[in-house]
Amino acid sequence: MIAAVVFDLDGVLLDSEQVWSEVKRQAVSDWGGRWHEGAAVAMMGMSSLEWSAYIANELGVDRSPAEIDAEVVRRMQDRYRRQLPLLSGAIEAVERLASRWPLGLASSSNRVLIDEVLETAGLSQQFRVTVSSEEVERGKPAPDVYLEAARRLGVEPASAAAVEDSAAGIRSASEAGMRVIVIANPHYPPDDEAMATADVVLASLEELSTDVVDPR
Repeated sequence: MIAAVVFDLDGVLLDSEQVWSEVKRQAVSDWGGRWHEGAAVAMMGMSSLEWSAYIANELGVDRSPAEIDAEVVRRMQDRYRRQLPLLSGAIEAVERLASRWPLGLASSSNRVLIDEVLETAGLSQQFRVTVSSEEVERGKPAPDVYLEAARRLGVEPASAAAVEDSAAGIRSASEAGMRVIVIANPHYPPDDEAMATADVVLASLEELSTDVVDPR
């Protein structure tokens, strides 16, 4: 029996993975670094400490990871304040599941972005706990952020369901031992190996019903 549901943020509730990529690509260009096409996928799921170090070390940006992190987050805040890219059905899906289970959020986004997004969308009160990968040792695909969400919710990971979109996120939730519901990101589709670990695959948030989460 499912006792709690944990959502990812980017790619599940927000159509934002490409926004992150655009912002990081432009920042790397502004700083004289060397962006390559595999960079966006390589950084997907990383914590801010991990991707800012990747930009410095792998993309040739001569700035400290802390400086990189702060500037990228500032630019993301600016983009979100101009237009929050909520996915169709996001608010309804959260409210639908919150009517039955306590909800958590396990995100690779920075804490400040998580809080601003949920406040702007009017969803803050729907989530019992929210966890940023800044707050755990390792980002996705390691299971740390999902395990911490389950701990804060007071449930065993095996009794929780996760809603994910990306290969790194799917692997993270699966390794945590959760029931994994996938709504694949069309911009960065998960690989077949990751998809093979999914318990349920949906086409959209509109299909995310309570019966899908817990069919028993």
